[in-house]
Amino acid sequence: MTATDTRHFSLEFFPPRTPEGIEKLRATRRQLKQLKPAFCSVTFGAGGSTRDGTLRTVLEFHADGMHAVPHISCMGGAKAAIAEVLAEYKANDIRHVVALRGDLPSGAGAAGDFRFASELVAFIRQEFGDWFHIDVAAYPECHPQARSAQEDLAAFKRKVDAGATSAITQYFYNPDAYWHFVDACHAAGVTVPIVPGIMPIASYTKLARFSDACGAEIPRWIRTKLQGFGDDAASIRAFGLDVVTDLADSLLERGAPGLHFYTLNQASLTSIIWQRLGI
Repeated sequence: MTATDTRHFSLEFFPPRTPEGIEKLRATRRQLKQLKPAFCSVTFGAGGSTRDGTLRTVLEFHADGMHAVPHISCMGGAKAAIAEVLAEYKANDIRHVVALRGDLPSGAGAAGDFRFASELVAFIRQEFGDWFHIDVAAYPECHPQARSAQEDLAAFKRKVDAGATSAITQYFYNPDAYWHFVDACHAAGVTVPIVPGIMPIASYTKLARFSDACGAEIPRWIRTKLQGFGDDAASIRAFGLDVVTDLADSLLERGAPGLHFYTLNQASLTSIIWQRLGI
């Protein structure tokens, strides 16, 4: 299908840690740049382990003429340090960030100056006004640490009330979960765009590991199919392309405000799905 001009299609990458990884990401970037994404976000890394890598990667994307968007994680961070990072992004004309609570850095003894992403969003607005477009995370299937869906929705609303501009969801394979979450947000008075996160399927074992860690459900029929393919990588790839393309197409058909692809620094699957969708 052909997307309207009001929809935004974006990509996510992680900062490489080795020279080989840096070169691989550069090759991936050159390929995916042809898709003309609205923006490319760069993750902060588990445990806040890649702050410098995020900055380096964002500035390299920016220098290449792409709209680069850094993740800012606040857990374990001091206000002064986070303000310094944000000021550096502003000095480089970066006007869009993804504000997250994140994980406590390894070896950190305290949570730092922030406990929740809503506090980080409020801090960014206080220090930088409207300079930054602020995306936050949303969890259609509920954050794995939330005690209830109601608590999770309330936490999301606090982020929006603090000044978030829009949201990107955790990936999912059950579209009903997304639409139910959007309906609940609207009922609670939250009307910011909530963009679905899309995870291409390249490996069942990796997908299962990611999903177990982040609380994203793999529907039983998908899990059973993938398990049945065993080590048949070609069948996993073909099945995954069909499943994810159908999911993305159905989301757009029902009016989703865009799609955000978790590339895992790979170009092939995202490119194919993007082309199948005609975006």
